[in-house]
Amino acid sequence: MSYKDKDKAKDRDRDRDRDNSTGRDRGQVALEYLGFIPILILVAMAGVQIGLIAYTAQQAGTAARAGARAASIEPGTAQAGCANAISDWLSVACDAAEGGDTVTVTATVQIPSIVPGWDFDAARKTATMPLDTPLDD
Repeated sequence: MSYKDKDKAKDRDRDRDRDNSTGRDRGQVALEYLGFIPILILVAMAGVQIGLIAYTAQQAGTAARAGARAASIEPGTAQAGCANAISDWLSVACDAAEGGDTVTVTATVQIPSIVPGWDFDAARKTATMPLDTPLDD
């Protein structure tokens, strides 16, 4: 038997072994993918949660500035100014404190959680504005 014939025989044996082994591996990739899906979902939800935290912090800053602006023009309207400035699906609590010729408003917005078991502190932002003094005629 020549070298070429031996190589052909080895190739045939290798092909036969390859054909026999594929039956045992069928569906393995699908099972591995199914096992990895929960991890992918958790990572995606964590990414959305981080975005929601940043959005809530931005909304708290907007509420504080709007509440301070409203309270500087008309005292006692900080809560209404805060609530009107942010998204309806977020809840906000504003505390106004006047000191001298300024008003300081602290807005507290609760961060919603979409990942079960993850709880967050509320986002708090503060803004100070000068009190609006009426012009004397």
